[in-house]
Amino acid sequence: MKSDQEIKEIALSTIEDETLAISRLKTYIDDSFVSAVKKLLHCQGRIVVTGIGKSAIIAGKIVATLNSTGTAAVFMHAADAIHGDLGIIQQQDLVICISNSGNTPEIKVLTPMLKSLGAGLIGMVGNTSSYLAGQADILIDTTVEKEASPGNPAPTCSTTAQLVMGDALAMALLHCKGFTAADFARYHPGGSLGKQLYLKAGNLYPKNARPAVAPGDDLQTIILEISGKRLGATAVLDREMVAGIITDGDLRRMLQKGNDTGQLTAKDIMSVNPRAISSDTLAVDALQLMRQNNITQLLVVDHGEYKGMVHLHDILNEGII
Repeated sequence: MKSDQEIKEIALSTIEDETLAISRLKTYIDDSFVSAVKKLLHCQGRIVVTGIGKSAIIAGKIVATLNSTGTAAVFMHAADAIHGDLGIIQQQDLVICISNSGNTPEIKVLTPMLKSLGAGLIGMVGNTSSYLAGQADILIDTTVEKEASPGNPAPTCSTTAQLVMGDALAMALLHCKGFTAADFARYHPGGSLGKQLYLKAGNLYPKNARPAVAPGDDLQTIILEISGKRLGATAVLDREMVAGIITDGDLRRMLQKGNDTGQLTAKDIMSVNPRAISSDTLAVDALQLMRQNNITQLLVVDHGEYKGMVHLHDILNEGII
């Protein structure tokens, strides 16, 4: 059993080896890399990413990154390809083949078949003298000096280099395509980041009741409206126009003053010029407005018409924080 210090040293050594491997990738961002980006950018068919072993796992991750950043791609396992899956390849497709050695049996069988089908071939390889390197139309170098593990038995630095180079390709394509925050939201509708970019007040207020009282309504009516609609506040409407807002906090402060409540009406209690947003206001912007003003509700008003109310909990429940 290794000592605690030895365990720490092994971990630190691994991180150091992989950091050096990533740093070395900077020297491989050359004209060939640029050619690969342009080829992918103008691909008329599908982008297919393939590999064998650990490289296949990296290929799957690269496909996921490409798809989520606006470049459609599909994964094809190299072993499955030579046992029937090669049928998905068409003449206008572009294949990114990932292999550290570039000399595995599956790669040697696959690459000439790809060429015979007329598909373009980008090789991401850690051995520039390999079979794959010689067959590729465009070569992306991911050579590493060594793996992090003793005796180099398991892919570590090599797969990390492939992963980072795949991210470099995806980001280059993203910027070349002018991929925007709105595009990101369209591809990530279920995540909190995506919701920050597309979720609006108009998506939230219809789920709530629409609390409202008139300026002349008495205290009992106000309390019943706030309690019944369960949003901690009510709008005060004068001929359907927003005249003010009454929150449960307003009620507490009014009661603390000890005034005669028997004659009080909504217009005596309400706060005028309440904070309001439109249906098109992003939920994340509504949240920011609530935080700035230390409030938990916002009225939703479109062209002077009171539509409803958004509560802080509505936004937080969507995972926006």
